[in-house]
Amino acid sequence: MSKRFNRCSRRAVIPRATLSLLVVAAALTGCGRPRDSSVYRVLNSSTDETYHRWDAQAMARCGERLGVAVEQQSVPAAQVMTKALRMASSKSLPDIVQFDASEMPAFAAAGGLVDLRTLGLGTGDIPRGIVNFGSYKGTYYGAARSVNTLALFYDKDALRQAALKVPTTWAELRRTAKELTRGGRYGLALSAGGAEDGVFQFTPFMWSNGGDETRLDGPGVVEALDYWKSLLEDGSLSKSTVGWTQADVNDQFMAGNAAMMINGPWQVETLNTKKSLHWGIARIPVPKAGEKSVGPLGGAVLTVPDTGDERRERMAGRIVACLTSEREQLTYARNSWMVPADEKAAAAWRGQVPELDALADQVATARSRTAKLGAGWPAVSLALQSAFQAALTGQSSQAALRRAQQRATNGN
Repeated sequence: MSKRFNRCSRRAVIPRATLSLLVVAAALTGCGRPRDSSVYRVLNSSTDETYHRWDAQAMARCGERLGVAVEQQSVPAAQVMTKALRMASSKSLPDIVQFDASEMPAFAAAGGLVDLRTLGLGTGDIPRGIVNFGSYKGTYYGAARSVNTLALFYDKDALRQAALKVPTTWAELRRTAKELTRGGRYGLALSAGGAEDGVFQFTPFMWSNGGDETRLDGPGVVEALDYWKSLLEDGSLSKSTVGWTQADVNDQFMAGNAAMMINGPWQVETLNTKKSLHWGIARIPVPKAGEKSVGPLGGAVLTVPDTGDERRERMAGRIVACLTSEREQLTYARNSWMVPADEKAAAAWRGQVPELDALADQVATARSRTAKLGAGWPAVSLALQSAFQAALTGQSSQAALRRAQQRATNGN
């Protein structure tokens, strides 16, 4: 999925009943074909050349420390779940699977993962939100090396020339975006497309306003969607926002077609290729001054599948512990512009990349999309995607979200 594999993406939606049957059937029918006892396999989504190389280097270092060989098999992010299911059905699961954290609960709910704490992985230096990010129903199944979230990126020159300050509240963001909208440039760009990108971008507005994914037609969610509509009605957002991915948003910002954007740190490497663009980063504005900006945690977690081979599972746990050690987290975060999951590593990272300090602040208050709903998140996400499309093209937010709640509840 290219270097943006750490962000949210469109996923294959697999019925939980089907997934459970496949995983349980695999567990009951034995361990499958023999494996090389000294080679451990990792299934991940590092299809981009740079990420694949970074992972290979990290795995080589950990393998050398542990006296084993660690090899990766990389597939596009949207194919990890289906690939893992096929491997489970053929009794050829790898020793470690790197899932997007939003889809890990579905595999865990089917009984396909090992509790990492039983393999010796502790969570003492990991913020509670990030522990929850890798957990399902209180059990710690997924260890993160790094995490990401969203922030407000802005063109320093555009704000300086307009004598405007970086907005911190919704009112300031609306006013600033309107004033920065000139000619072919919009004041703000964001993704409201009919995919997980749009949902990922909506959560900071929904959550910071007290909205909740368990009640999509609640006042906090309706007001947040109304706010998005107001930006569109002001002309501060392009009408094309309903079809943009986060990559499209970044392209618009780099081209000078937007003075601000909502996006994540996976764009930094690309942003830095345009030397004439002087960008800054800030926390996403909140409804009222002094309130907490709550964004979504994004990224992947390393899990150990339940293969029935306890010896290999213990070694897989040691490999995961090595890959998520403070030293390896810091190396990976510096390469990928993500924020280390470990508090000590994150503190060191802040000093090394001070330009992204606001991102670390945003991560500190961020939370997992699946924290409340677990494996039920995909149904809510799909319902929200339809609500955006309806509300931003004419329907009332209340009506669109009422329908979304019905879809999430009834599954249609």
